[in-house]
Amino acid sequence: MKELILIRHAKSDWGNEYLKDIDRHLNDRGYGDAYLLSNWYFKSHGIPDLILSSTATRALNTALIFARTFDFNMNDFILEKNMYESTAAKLLSIIKKQNDTKKKIMLFSHNPGITNLSNDLCKDVFFDNLPTCAIVSLKFETNSWKDITEKNSKLNYHQFPKDHKNSN
Repeated sequence: MKELILIRHAKSDWGNEYLKDIDRHLNDRGYGDAYLLSNWYFKSHGIPDLILSSTATRALNTALIFARTFDFNMNDFILEKNMYESTAAKLLSIIKKQNDTKKKIMLFSHNPGITNLSNDLCKDVFFDNLPTCAIVSLKFETNSWKDITEKNSKLNYHQFPKDHKNSN
């Protein structure tokens, strides 16, 4: 059994027109959502075996907040430059190359690739557009990352920041 936790980066700041897109950082809401969801995840699901993150500042900052919450072993934290602006197919190829000793992988990336990957791998539910800091967990009936497909996948759970905020 393998578990893949897909996380879209938290809300980023659009306030500096001179920054390249890859260099945009999180805004206040993004930081708050990342801390909120990382604490929820840790209390509910423990620690992943591996974290993969895009090198874009907003994805990396989100991943680092989760890692800090977990007191994560940074030897199992991998920056993957090919995840920035990548397609679902490219993200899947990165996942399929991971070591099979890792049972639970957490991946931090961007739309539209991460939404498309969620939809490609899981037919249980359709996500029109994953919101920032969304978490989608998929389980696969296989022992190898090379063999993950929509045919052996099942939606485990999904959580969005709005699920954890009081509605007034």
